[in-house]
Amino acid sequence: MSSTHRTAAGTAAEPSRRRVLGGIATTAVAVVGWNTVSQTWATAAEAVGNSDVVPVPGLVGTLETTPGVVDAFANDFGHLFDGAPSKPWAVLRPGGVDDIVKIVNYARANNIKVAVNGQGGTGDDIESHSVYGQARVPGGISIDAKGMSKILSIGADHAVVEAGVTWGQLTDRTLQVGKTPPALPDYLYISIGGTISIGGIGGTVQRYGLLCDTVQSIDIITGDGKLVTATATQRTELFNAALSGGGQVGIIVRVKVKLIPAPKRSVIFSLFYANVETYLADSEKVLADGRFQVHAGEMLQKPDGSGWRYKLEVGATYNTTPPNRETLLCGLQDVRADAVIEDVAFRDYMFRLDAYEAVLKEGGHWYTPKPWLSMFLPASKTKQFMKRVEQELDANSLGGGFLLFYPFFTSKIKRPLAMMPNESVVYLFDLLRFPNPGEPGIQAMIDQNRRLYDIAVELGAKRYLVGSIPMSNADWKKHFGNRWTGFVNAKKKFDPQNIFTPGQGFFA
Repeated sequence: MSSTHRTAAGTAAEPSRRRVLGGIATTAVAVVGWNTVSQTWATAAEAVGNSDVVPVPGLVGTLETTPGVVDAFANDFGHLFDGAPSKPWAVLRPGGVDDIVKIVNYARANNIKVAVNGQGGTGDDIESHSVYGQARVPGGISIDAKGMSKILSIGADHAVVEAGVTWGQLTDRTLQVGKTPPALPDYLYISIGGTISIGGIGGTVQRYGLLCDTVQSIDIITGDGKLVTATATQRTELFNAALSGGGQVGIIVRVKVKLIPAPKRSVIFSLFYANVETYLADSEKVLADGRFQVHAGEMLQKPDGSGWRYKLEVGATYNTTPPNRETLLCGLQDVRADAVIEDVAFRDYMFRLDAYEAVLKEGGHWYTPKPWLSMFLPASKTKQFMKRVEQELDANSLGGGFLLFYPFFTSKIKRPLAMMPNESVVYLFDLLRFPNPGEPGIQAMIDQNRRLYDIAVELGAKRYLVGSIPMSNADWKKHFGNRWTGFVNAKKKFDPQNIFTPGQGFFA
């Protein structure tokens, strides 16, 4: 990732190769329009007397076609669709919402595809955090979300942010006034707009639902170039299609997200189980009685590498008086001698993956292709499926990664396109592979994903939009089930020219 951005920086030092519109450097070659016949951007010289060139509207920001820039936006965190086939024609660095409105109108009129690129991460490793090309827009316009990354206001019970703000930025700002978003992803350096467009999940899902369930309103630019506000009661159809709809009905530019009082500290219990049966029993026990504020877990290798065990990771938050640990652990069947209990600052737990990110980068795992498999399993079939998974996977299947695995209530999920199994309790199954550098079996892992997905679907599972699973239009129709027709209608209504986010492949 960092090498990509060094390349972009390098080309910026060669102005003769740059093509930029808006905020133009005096030595830059200006792009003035789109050639509808050759399907390429045209310079002023190329546009003279050429009726095939449609002028681009004036922008406060920039529209860049520099090779280094479009190359960078052809890649994502998953590195499974990198390179030329995924290249956009141009990258919009918006100077404001009006720039995005103008470009959407221009794209619609000229049949150019458009997608937002979240551009999350840390340090120099900034890029789309999709893992299966979901944010790519071959031959279209990629919108750099960093151009809309302001925190606009912090209120008593909500924050208003531009869609490119990351959860980490928002959390740090709200903690300054004793507040926090009620639901956060495990990795905080991803854009809020991108996350809520696919749902977003974290360790408080059993209390607050998906991240998109904590959104109170959105400002969104629809396919007809209109900027509108949508809520659960105002433009409900648009609101429901935008949250967990994979970016199909518009470009979210502003978000009003709920805030709650932030605790000062958390007691985190890492409890280990030798088998899936005991883990499932305890997971559902603490889910039902609600004794913990945070509830996550995972399947992981035994320390000696001899097979699998399970970890229940639960947390109790407080301000001044620590909770009674014996009461919280009462009735649980974990291997108590293996338990790890830590009392940590609330912020430290929220940003706990910072250290792990550094380890993955140091070992090279951060930069490898990522064939992830993300699904929701019906609780009644979870044991059966996990027994199969125990047989299918080994240590090499994970590389430097992990397999998140924990239950929550489907009653907490409010947005209709966040598809869930038809049971009251479901399990997140999130196989987040970080393959070893040089791993030759990436395609075999993707094939395994598809095989496990088919098995899970037969058991009543639904996929989560994050993952790396080859899907046909028929697969997507089956996935959305009785909500497919409504989704198709929303697409036709709010994106009639079908210009938004082609990388998801829903309507291919």
